[in-house]
Amino acid sequence: MKAIRKFIVRAVLPPALAALEELAGNLRWSWHEPTRQLFEHISPDVWREVGHDPTALLGGVDPARLEELAGDADYVAGVAALRDDLRAYLDNPRWYQQLEGEKPASIAYFSPEFGIAAALPQYSGGLGILAGDHLKSASDLGVPLIGVGLFYRAGYFSQAISADGWQLESYPLLDPDGLPLSVARRPDGSAVPVTLALPDNRTLHARIWQAQVGRITLLLLDTDIPENDDDLRQVTDRLYGGSGEHRLLQELLLGIGGARAVRRWIELSGHPEPEVFHTNEGHAGFLGLERISSLVGEGLSFQEALQVARAGTVFTTHTPVAAGIDRFPVPLIRRYFETDLLPGVNVDDLLALGAETADGAPDVFNMALMGLRLGQHANGVSRLHGEVSRRMFKGLWPGFDESEVPIDSITNGVHAPTWTDPALLALAESRLGTSNTSTADWASAAVSDQDLWTVRSTMRRAFVDDVRLRLAAAWREQNPGGIVPTWLGQVFDPEVLTIGFARRVPTYKRLTLMLHDPERLRALLTHPEHPIQIVIAGKSHPADDEGKRLIQRIVQFAADPAVRGRIAFLPDYNIAMAQLMYPGTDVWLNNPLRPLEACGTSGMKAALNGALNLSILDGWWPEYYDGKNGWAIPSADAAGDSAERDRLEAEALYDLIEHQVAPPFYDRGADGVPTRWVAAIRHTLDGLSPELSADRMVREYVEKLYRPAARSEARLSRDGYRAARELAAWKQRVSAAWPGVVVSHVESGGVAAVPQVGDELHLRAHVQLNGLQPTDVTVQVVYGRSQLGDELSDTHTADLTMARGADPDAAPDAVTGNGPFLFTGTVLLNSAGGFGYTVRVLPRHDLLVSPAEMGLVAVAS
Repeated sequence: MKAIRKFIVRAVLPPALAALEELAGNLRWSWHEPTRQLFEHISPDVWREVGHDPTALLGGVDPARLEELAGDADYVAGVAALRDDLRAYLDNPRWYQQLEGEKPASIAYFSPEFGIAAALPQYSGGLGILAGDHLKSASDLGVPLIGVGLFYRAGYFSQAISADGWQLESYPLLDPDGLPLSVARRPDGSAVPVTLALPDNRTLHARIWQAQVGRITLLLLDTDIPENDDDLRQVTDRLYGGSGEHRLLQELLLGIGGARAVRRWIELSGHPEPEVFHTNEGHAGFLGLERISSLVGEGLSFQEALQVARAGTVFTTHTPVAAGIDRFPVPLIRRYFETDLLPGVNVDDLLALGAETADGAPDVFNMALMGLRLGQHANGVSRLHGEVSRRMFKGLWPGFDESEVPIDSITNGVHAPTWTDPALLALAESRLGTSNTSTADWASAAVSDQDLWTVRSTMRRAFVDDVRLRLAAAWREQNPGGIVPTWLGQVFDPEVLTIGFARRVPTYKRLTLMLHDPERLRALLTHPEHPIQIVIAGKSHPADDEGKRLIQRIVQFAADPAVRGRIAFLPDYNIAMAQLMYPGTDVWLNNPLRPLEACGTSGMKAALNGALNLSILDGWWPEYYDGKNGWAIPSADAAGDSAERDRLEAEALYDLIEHQVAPPFYDRGADGVPTRWVAAIRHTLDGLSPELSADRMVREYVEKLYRPAARSEARLSRDGYRAARELAAWKQRVSAAWPGVVVSHVESGGVAAVPQVGDELHLRAHVQLNGLQPTDVTVQVVYGRSQLGDELSDTHTADLTMARGADPDAAPDAVTGNGPFLFTGTVLLNSAGGFGYTVRVLPRHDLLVSPAEMGLVAVAS
């Protein structure tokens, strides 16, 4: 018989152990191994049963055991010591507090999902895990973030696999009272309200759950409350579910409701107001409109408020494909915003922010484009993804080369304390005297090859044990009441080279590329001298039947008795599984269609544990692959079609595994240690651990984006927003005049009849400014190598200087009646070969972050 509702009954702790409640209430336990060990000691069996959740542990353990521990002086002392350690962690200055110079006192970080711990399943994949790691490293570094998201009662979904291999979804409801959450309350004890005005005179109400992630407060909005109508209670039912309108409601709540929640929380907590707002992907983009509405309420116009909101906003894009962007019908957007939802914001001004560029659809509102228009600072999540993003969104900046599109990149990182196996942590502590594996000296002779091989073998053995348990549990779910076959307890071999593949299952990640030639794969799995075994996991979106078919193909292949001991699909991929899988695999496989992997942090987590990557050169791998830390699968970019590309890349994958990956793993010395393989492990740990750390990533966000954004916002806000008003008026004046800005004539001289290296090219450009002043513009020569046609490559720019005012002898300016302005300059010809140049005019203002920011350019014709 099934329960209609489940909840956790919390234990009454003995006074001597009261500090356990404090330790369980802060999610730092999810990455602090001593605290985890403290809870595990209470009852290892219950700890495993509850999925390493301290709150559930304290509710499920026998009270007699707690009384027993309360009488254990050493354990009580350990609890007190870790409580004191947590308090010191929360209070003492850290990296950020020691930074010199101006820095934002507070930063609000918005994301639709957060993957922090298995006990708080509010994530679907890499985006959420990245957001969770961002908060954790921000906490470790002392960066004053406030996290903002939604609380989904059913999370993403739980995955099971049917007997024929088809993915089955279920949505078990979460009881927030059994999670490390508390409701934000006013002094009178009532819940802090957040409301949004909806069409048809309806109102969406939400309450705010608070989670403590180390030093960071995470606010999660929840609509499942009595104040809402039944349909509106379901707005936060599950992650990425429901219709387009349901998704829009979630994003309105995340952006607008989230910004309001931050304001309410600040009023209660006394925390400084955010100076920077970070939008992690376009789902939270409406937060910029809420900020504009608030600023309009202070007396600014829409355009003036837009300048302030943009200046303090950071927008991070994670998608390399247009299909991954949220887009809503314009009539739906108009219906929701022709209400009192955003006072002072005209719906047509709003629609212009999400309008698709010339090659898009006129009746669609694009959330990513709105994010870029509302964010003066934008980035992709790897160097390659930055290039892809600049190409993908260049329509917002017509007339500019892709390299000039103002989208930077900060390569993702992963939170080492969360994802590094305790066995490797213990090795670092015992041999290197540090628990920080990201800064440990893995090249040191203090760690022997035998040490590394032993710990890697220990982690592989633990993972194999976990695989067997999970496969047996999955079999019991498919066959209720049946007896688990004995062969399931013997699948996989802890001495065999283990390859891992785990991620979401959209088609571009090519889960089944390994099945392109089934016989070749069987031969690799069962090779007599150097066999391999492969563990696969991942969820397909419930609406993605093609993704489910890919999973089904893998499951059906793995059911073959000839290979079922060497390949398996593990259902319900989650943080708990991943924390054993990354350390337990020797090789991490990644074979997406290049360049459709924005970053791909799963391979980073494996590398932090000494696993070697076997990957297409996509995402983060092109930046860090050096020939010694893994293998690069060649991309068949020139293939005639997708089938040919898959064939060529699959064959390359098989050849690499057979001839380069597997042999060195089995090439053992007299001591049983594979010396070449361990050298690659050591090189990976030593070279990649610092670079792949989320600490490095968060530091880059602080220096490259957060501090500049805070400075920009502060300049515009001083003196009653004086600079914002001036900038808005200037932009309006420049935009109105720009159609008449023309490079009317360019003269050149100074080079010989046959130009030679060392010659100087002298330029004179006549420019009509249509009423603008020379101080409003920059006139540049753009020069570089000439290619076939008129395109330039390897371009450089040099500013031209105004030689004199308007030329009275030239054709008059249409506005002022004056002739064009003359600008001059010189270019040194310092390399041989084809050379070309042009002259262009750009808007110039010291409050513009990029010359391309306004998307305006006039080029000589």
